[in-house]
Amino acid sequence: MAGGWSRDGAVQEQIDATIEDGVKRARSRLPEGESLTHCEECETTIPEARRKAIPGVRYCIACQTALEKEQTDFELFNRRGSKDSQLK
Repeated sequence: MAGGWSRDGAVQEQIDATIEDGVKRARSRLPEGESLTHCEECETTIPEARRKAIPGVRYCIACQTALEKEQTDFELFNRRGSKDSQLK
């Protein structure tokens, strides 16, 4: 059942698009190639266990945590399907 100005299935399409965007974004962040022995950011040695667990790892845990926090600060809201973006 559609509500307001939306057609049937519009809500599910928005949910699917949000999930698809999230999956694409997550896949694009996966490291590729050979793991580094030292962090790109701070030059700290990356433990062998981390290099084996995450192929292509580039950062130590501290730098990776900081990078992920910085990236998620602005990606929490999907404006593509919000009513506010449609009214402006």
